[in-house]
Amino acid sequence: MATNPWKDSLIKRGTGGWKYTSILLANQALATLAFFGVAVNLVLLLTRVLGEESANAANSVSKWTGTVYLFSLFGAFLSDSYWGRYLTCAVFQIILVAGLGLLSLTSWLFMIKPAGCGDGKLDCMPTSSIGIAIFYLSIYLVAFGYGGHQPALATFGADQFDGENPKEKGSKAAFFGYFYFALNAGSLFSNTILVYYEDTGRWTLGFLASLGSAIIALLSFLIGTPGYRHAKPCGNPLPRVAQVFVAAAKKWDMVPANPDELYEVEGKESAIKGSRKIIHSNKFEFLDKAATITTTDLDGPKSPWRLCTVTQVEEVKCVLKMLPIWLCTIIYSVIFTQMASLFVEQGDEMNTKIGSFHLPAASMSAFDICSVLICTGIYSQVLVPLAGKLSGNPKGLTELQRMGTGLIIGMFSMLAAGATEILRLKHAMPDQKGSSLSILWQIPLYVLVGASEVFMYVGQLEFFNGQAPDGIKSFGSSLCMASISLGNYVSSMLVNMVMGITARGNNPGWIPDNLNKGHIDRFFFLIAVLTAFDFVIYLFCAKWYKSINLEDSAEKEAEKQGREEDGVLSRV
Repeated sequence: MATNPWKDSLIKRGTGGWKYTSILLANQALATLAFFGVAVNLVLLLTRVLGEESANAANSVSKWTGTVYLFSLFGAFLSDSYWGRYLTCAVFQIILVAGLGLLSLTSWLFMIKPAGCGDGKLDCMPTSSIGIAIFYLSIYLVAFGYGGHQPALATFGADQFDGENPKEKGSKAAFFGYFYFALNAGSLFSNTILVYYEDTGRWTLGFLASLGSAIIALLSFLIGTPGYRHAKPCGNPLPRVAQVFVAAAKKWDMVPANPDELYEVEGKESAIKGSRKIIHSNKFEFLDKAATITTTDLDGPKSPWRLCTVTQVEEVKCVLKMLPIWLCTIIYSVIFTQMASLFVEQGDEMNTKIGSFHLPAASMSAFDICSVLICTGIYSQVLVPLAGKLSGNPKGLTELQRMGTGLIIGMFSMLAAGATEILRLKHAMPDQKGSSLSILWQIPLYVLVGASEVFMYVGQLEFFNGQAPDGIKSFGSSLCMASISLGNYVSSMLVNMVMGITARGNNPGWIPDNLNKGHIDRFFFLIAVLTAFDFVIYLFCAKWYKSINLEDSAEKEAEKQGREEDGVLSRV
């Protein structure tokens, strides 16, 4: 009986399934709680405690957040190539704990002087250069730990289900929705309770709570060790990619052979350890030269730098096909990053009093989280069955359709943000900071962003993980996070460009320290226009894209069609 290389790559030390996936989802919630305990109020920490100006603080947060998700590529590389998902998750969680411990210590010893400062009323003493250096080291350790942990955990959770088992296949598809649900459930506590403590000057207490959450997350992860299913790492993909381009370049003057004449190893297993064979596709046909057999290849020993298998070539094609889709998601991440920067600064300049209760500006992101949690339920329980009946697709909408929907909703959130700022400026206090407009006017912005996340980010996780070849699954998961990373850098670049153009002479620019003298509404409208252009490009890319075609999946589909035809004939 032929073996399945994908099943063989799963080391079934434990049972896997929902029992152990639940531990991983709890780990995700706790690690996210710890991370957002730092992230959600970072812009106010920089302005109130370290004394940075608004535009500089927004840029610093964008760069830091971008670095968080850029580290996800590094974590994915180690996970796919050498360490495997389990070890990668464990090591990066230890780094996260170390970063939060150092941040708590730095806050207590160097930054929050006098006690209770940084609450918007009591100014902090200037922090020493050593304190600032240790602070930035600590938050970038937090970025390194959380960023490297995320793609490995997402893929490790999906590994707990066998995609070839019909009973587990549906659970595997549902996992990513629950994964994003857990992420938002964890950040809900950070965006409400922890934000309140930090906003009232108890920064060190908030960081200690984040540290405790990270320690519990690590311990819970280790407790589940005996029951996890593990996938073997498939080796460094970079040489495989380089070999395809080098082999194709060496045969540049040749015409690619017919698809059925291209080189592939015999048997069920591919030449890539632990990876299923991929069927030839018609995209990027110039790369087929790498798998075209010449007389030189027949005469001497086969070198992967001159002759590659079809699966190896298709692995490279899969990455190239995903890149245009991925690039189109970056503008959406520019929208997403405004919640941690300009939304917070806008809210901080509004009336934050609800009766006698002070509502911290950063805690408004709780409405985003609630929107995600509610919209996730509505999507799975209402929209999927309804769209499934109309389209015939059991998933309701395809991943590409979901991502496009997320772009449109995200664009409307920017239009709403711009309209809210126009209204805030009408209620601005003359010659001073602040506005009498209630901060509750920000609720629609956060609700729209939350609704767009359900379509965009859950769709991205499913799409990139599902379309990535077996040898680079964690890389596929990391693309979603890398999109957020570049979105933050693009946002920072846009802020610099806008301020460079608008803050000339005596003009304060669109995003000055005193927002009452600026026009961040125009900045929000600019992002909305860019999103509209991006959506048009995305439509062309989505129409052009062709899904990965695995040999096992193709064989099973053929068998299924054969059984259906036999059933029809028997009834006749």
